[in-house]
Amino acid sequence: MKKVKLITDGGCIGNPGPGGWACVLRCGDTTKEMWGCEPNTTNNRMELTAAVRGLGSLKERCEVHITTDSNYVKDGITQWIHKWKRNGWRSTTGPVKNQDLWQELDAEVARHDTHWVWTKGHANHGDNNRCDELANAAARGQLTGENRP
Repeated sequence: MKKVKLITDGGCIGNPGPGGWACVLRCGDTTKEMWGCEPNTTNNRMELTAAVRGLGSLKERCEVHITTDSNYVKDGITQWIHKWKRNGWRSTTGPVKNQDLWQELDAEVARHDTHWVWTKGHANHGDNNRCDELANAAARGQLTGENRP
């Protein structure tokens, strides 16, 4: 099974506002960067979208080490989602926000062997900083794309 590193980030200019997401995928000597945008969204939706799109780009089952600076995403997919599913996608305060993206992420996670790690944003993690740069550029310019440097 291939081992992949997936680093994700998302954000908005205002919250809600124009948003951007980005991810960096590393497998051996191969690196791929992806980014995208939404015209009116939230930080949490962009954080989730980065993880969904990154995992969704993998063509086969992989062991994926996912690094995010969003405790919302990490804790949601590793802890909270089990109770949400048992409770018909309801939290203690009502319907689960961003249910559509949580369901997409749940389906993508089921395709892989995933390991989730939180990192402090805007700190010393080079790939997280790169994702932040790409997500901000996507949000400001409403850009979508990918590259393989």
